[in-house]
Amino acid sequence: MRFLLTSLLMTSLAFADAKRAEESLRTKIFDGYAQGWSVRTATSVELGMGEHRVYLVTLYSGNEYRVLAAGDDAVSNIDVVLYDSAGQQVAADTTEDRDPVLTYKPAKSDSYYVAVHASKLNDPKVKGWVATAVTYR
Repeated sequence: MRFLLTSLLMTSLAFADAKRAEESLRTKIFDGYAQGWSVRTATSVELGMGEHRVYLVTLYSGNEYRVLAAGDDAVSNIDVVLYDSAGQQVAADTTEDRDPVLTYKPAKSDSYYVAVHASKLNDPKVKGWVATAVTYR
C-alpha cells in the first residue's frame, strides 16, 4: 500500500510539472496569435540533464517560423537548435534561460530537425519537463 501511494503521488507530481511547462508554452502561443502567428505543432517531453529530443518538421519557404520552448521549475536552461535536412545547423537559441525562442525563415521548403536540449537542471539527478512548439506566419 505504501508503494502504491508513493507511486501515485510521484505520478501526479510528474504530471503537474508537465502541466506547468505546457501552461507556460500555451501563454507564449496565445501571445503570438495577436502578432499573426499560428501553431504548426506542439509537444512536451521529460528530459534529464544533458538529454535532448529531436523533432522532424517540414518548413515551407515564404513562411517565417518561431520555435518556442518552456521548462518547468526543475529546468534552468534549455537550448534549441535547428538543423536542415543535411544535418547542418541553420539557427540556434543558446541563451541561458528556460524559455528560448528561435526564429527562422527558410529559403526553400524542406525537412528540418528541431533539437531541444535540457542543458541545465536545478538538480542534475531530477528530470524536468520541456514543452516545445513550432509556430509560423
